[in-house]
Amino acid sequence: MAHHDPIGHLITPNAGLAQLNERSRDIFRQIVESYLATGEPVGSRNISRLITMPLSPASVRNVMSDLEQLGLIYAPHTSAGRLPTELGLRFFVDALMQVGDLTEPERQSIESQLKSVGGATSVEAALSEALTRLSGLTRAAAVVLTQKSNVRLKHIEFVRLEPTQALVVLVAEDGQVENRVLTLQPGVPSSALTEASNFLNARIRGRTLAEARSELEAALTAGRSELDQLTQKVIAAGIASWSGGASDERQLIVRGHANLLEDLHAMEDLERVRLLFDDLEAKKGVIDLLGRAERADGVRIFIGSENKLFSLSGSSTIIAPYRDGAGHIVGVLGVIGPTRLNYARVIPTVDYAARIVSQLIGK
Repeated sequence: MAHHDPIGHLITPNAGLAQLNERSRDIFRQIVESYLATGEPVGSRNISRLITMPLSPASVRNVMSDLEQLGLIYAPHTSAGRLPTELGLRFFVDALMQVGDLTEPERQSIESQLKSVGGATSVEAALSEALTRLSGLTRAAAVVLTQKSNVRLKHIEFVRLEPTQALVVLVAEDGQVENRVLTLQPGVPSSALTEASNFLNARIRGRTLAEARSELEAALTAGRSELDQLTQKVIAAGIASWSGGASDERQLIVRGHANLLEDLHAMEDLERVRLLFDDLEAKKGVIDLLGRAERADGVRIFIGSENKLFSLSGSSTIIAPYRDGAGHIVGVLGVIGPTRLNYARVIPTVDYAARIVSQLIGK
């Protein structure tokens, strides 16, 4: 720990942010905590009342000016007070914040809220319901990114619509039903559709789309003789239609938009939230952002413009991956809210929620 004399400098020589002396940390922590609680800038007079060491407003102002030079706080144009910068928030979250463990009652509350969704008809419905609860617990918008291709298949049916069109009906083990329209070559008899259904149903049960696809492609290559040409073409077209491209396999569910509208301080806040809504609607950037967390274990935190993808810098995203019964990461869930989220509470809540959702899905 750095020694700090009464008129000590903010940072010991060559030691960087991690070596802020105790007094400076105390003042910085008060500025951040005041911002997280109220969203308002805080001035030196108030700080001198809040900190544990007795310091005059003038001494506090000196420290604040050092903190400002380090890029940890700034003065918004309208006020003599200071707010933390994004760098300051990052430093606070990484170095100063005590992330409390959840209390047993808090764990039980999250668990009972999330597990009460167990009666949902599909994984998607359960996730959607769990998100609504997570959004309520964190007072932010809750998001989940899930992979459609992870559902396990139960049954497939080809239904002719017109001479050159059929509907492929996929039924998953969890009850989800997905339909795709398929273009058929002219002259495909109904018997080819029936044969294709039988061939597929003998091979897809209990497999994910990705597993079924690779298996069927192998079976078609190996066993062409047992199927006639038209049936093979129906099956190949069916497989191609499920592939649907990467975007189709990623699904974004957002719940609790209204929480982002609470507590707005100014017109620019409203504008930022409107831009965030646009981003959530557009989905692509959010999917990319959440996808980054799929390659990591544990909670990831993106503060402000670290969310390169949001046109909005005044938001933070806290996300954690969740897993299936086999322990594979199958999606990401978390919350998006203003940069003044209650990090100390939201981080362990998201972490625990991801664990509960993993248990739900594992079943």
